[in-house]
Amino acid sequence: MLSTLKKTLITGITLITAAASQAQTSADNAPVETNTPNSQYKPAFEGQTRIAGVKTQTPYAVTIINTELSHPWGLCVLPDGRFLISEKVGTMQILKADGKADKKITNLPAVVNQGQGGLLDVNIDPDFTGNHIIYWDYAEQTPDGNVLAVAKGKLAADESKIDDIQVIYRATPAYKGTLQYGSRILFDKQGNLFVSTGERSGADIRMKAQDLGAAIGKIIHITQDGKPVAGGPFANTPGALPEIYAYGFRNPEGMAWNPETGELWEDEFGPRGGDEINIIRPGNNYGWPVITYGIEYSGQPVGDAIQQKEGMTQPIYYWDPVVSPAGITFYTGSQIPEWKGNLFVGGLSSSHIVRLVIKNNKVVGEERLLKDKRERWRALNTGKDGALYGVTDNGKMYRIGKQ
Repeated sequence: MLSTLKKTLITGITLITAAASQAQTSADNAPVETNTPNSQYKPAFEGQTRIAGVKTQTPYAVTIINTELSHPWGLCVLPDGRFLISEKVGTMQILKADGKADKKITNLPAVVNQGQGGLLDVNIDPDFTGNHIIYWDYAEQTPDGNVLAVAKGKLAADESKIDDIQVIYRATPAYKGTLQYGSRILFDKQGNLFVSTGERSGADIRMKAQDLGAAIGKIIHITQDGKPVAGGPFANTPGALPEIYAYGFRNPEGMAWNPETGELWEDEFGPRGGDEINIIRPGNNYGWPVITYGIEYSGQPVGDAIQQKEGMTQPIYYWDPVVSPAGITFYTGSQIPEWKGNLFVGGLSSSHIVRLVIKNNKVVGEERLLKDKRERWRALNTGKDGALYGVTDNGKMYRIGKQ
């Protein structure tokens, strides 16, 4: 049972009223980033970093609707308006539309809940209403090390367990480390899966992000049975895994569909500096660890310290210093009309939500939201009611919507 204090938190509403207009996206507004960058690297084009700041005009309310999640990682909206939450410890929860606990799911495969591993993202089958199939990925232990595994199963009628669990894909090679698995799961219009995979961090493994024979540091495209989707960009490349859709990623912790263009967007958790927003196109090489706008945590350059190279795709936006981006979502609700089509990015070490105003596939404005909450924002999504929802590493779920 929630304590009186927790009840107060859940029912308490913080009203935030911003006075400036969203239209203020010109150079008159200073960039929201004021700290000194980690490097003196120069952007490839104007507006690639430190874009003009914007402020939300519409008054909105911020409500804590749950405080008892266990290191939530994925946030999926169910067709009936409830929420399916994956928890890093190896469990899932279904919450009611108001955030109150509904069901707990505990019969899942064992996860390596160490470092950045654990039970990671979760999503539902496009025909979930008819088949009740759930997909998730997690860090799995093997004799050769840990892998990112993708599994699926059918939610039982009483919603207390998942039946007929199958592991449909493993991102090899295995590695004896606990960092940088990625990963998000999205479905395309044909019902196939896009899964982002991290390159596992170590200096002895990271170059596999450039290796078309390895599934790490990639965005892969697989069927609901874990097979490569036919006609992939590397289907006829000798030695390449046919499921690879794009490559050259460090730690892609967020993916989302742009509702206006239908394109796949991704965020990239960089080293010291070099966090990125990318538009994912088939066959493209996004450069890691050959090109980056970041440096090593030690302060040394990454590789040859280059930021642009022919044949490697530039991010449409990057940050230095980092925001530590996790889950992303395009706002598709109607409660805050000026947010429609904006990209929202969960910041971890930066402890705020990034709002990016997008125009013609370019970032034209940036805002930092809820910095005062001091939260690590792990996942974001638009709810059925048109509000923005977010979960944080310390177990809270927030609703951000009209007053």
